[in-house]
Amino acid sequence: MHRSKARGKITLWSCGALWFIAATSTAQASHPIAGVNPDQRPEGAPVITHDAHGPIWFQRALHGVSEPYPMSLLFLRHQGNWYTPFIQPGMPGYYDIRGWHPAQ
Repeated sequence: MHRSKARGKITLWSCGALWFIAATSTAQASHPIAGVNPDQRPEGAPVITHDAHGPIWFQRALHGVSEPYPMSLLFLRHQGNWYTPFIQPGMPGYYDIRGWHPAQ
């Protein structure tokens, strides 16, 4: 009998917490919500106007890759200002095939 009362209290608290979360989250939706109109950008959203990748960026992106560069890296020409993990140092040691980390 004691467990039944405890379960009832937990259920009551859970329902109350869920109601509170639902009520407060819908009341604070003053910012634009991404994905509601995927074909339209929200007003005031930042816009990329130009691609500023110079020779230094390409040198870093191709670090550890010898010429002639493989065709699979041609995507770098059209990368734009999107983030890419391919130009960041990865794991050290055995996995560092491009020589980003100094040998120890």
